Amino acid sequence: MDIFLVIGLIGGLIIVVAAMLEKGASLQVLMSAEAILVIIGGTVIALLNSFPKGEFTKLPKIFGVLFSAKGQEDPAEIIAQLVEMSQTTRRDGLLSLESTIQGLENKFMKKGLEMVVDGLEPDLIKEVLEIEIESMEDRHRLGATAFTTAGGTAPTLGVLGAVIGLIGALGNLNDIEKLGESIKSAFVATVYGIFTGYLIWHPFANRLKRKSQEEIKNMNIMLEGILAIQAGNNPKSIERKLVGMLEPKQRIRFEENNNDN
Repeated sequence: MDIFLVIGLIGGLIIVVAAMLEKGASLQVLMSAEAILVIIGGTVIALLNSFPKGEFTKLPKIFGVLFSAKGQEDPAEIIAQLVEMSQTTRRDGLLSLESTIQGLENKFMKKGLEMVVDGLEPDLIKEVLEIEIESMEDRHRLGATAFTTAGGTAPTLGVLGAVIGLIGALGNLNDIEKLGESIKSAFVATVYGIFTGYLIWHPFANRLKRKSQEEIKNMNIMLEGILAIQAGNNPKSIERKLVGMLEPKQRIRFEENNNDN
């Protein structure tokens, strides 16, 4: 579970609740079945209308990717692992990787190294791994598009819910107290729509895009490292090449780790 995402969601909810309490509003007004129906139900319908069945059914899995802390591998550790394997192959040959491959948890790296050990051509290995990267990018793009669609739909549905509520309020024009309660309830849908749209769905889309970028960078590091190992390049030259793909802070951390060792 990604703890920072959970903290963000709880923090956003606390801000809204605290603001309402500050203005003397009752939290009971948030328990509006009509507002929940319009926002949640309407958002689901919008997604259902926006994506074919095959893509719509993948959305729950994308939620799992979003909330999971897995897959956030440190690129500096990936490079250290690849350099270590390059040293082994330079000393003992490519077949010496077989035992190491069996213990790898990263499926992408494992697949690439298995093809190296099997003796496949470098161009074919590169093509297969690039297809894997593109496929993963497409899946994440689908998720980001879905969250963006939800983020654009929810606030508009909030306005729709408010209009529906105000239509109902017009039936209480003779009773000022009921009229006030009806108007107050009418705008609950707007609160839900704006909250879910701009504090949940749009941030989810941005977060998934960022996770996708990080994963693609790691996969590209693995791709370059695997091809360099197959080519029998010097471990030091492999290290220099892969470290050049890191951000400045990550390079510093990699150098510090190497110095410690």
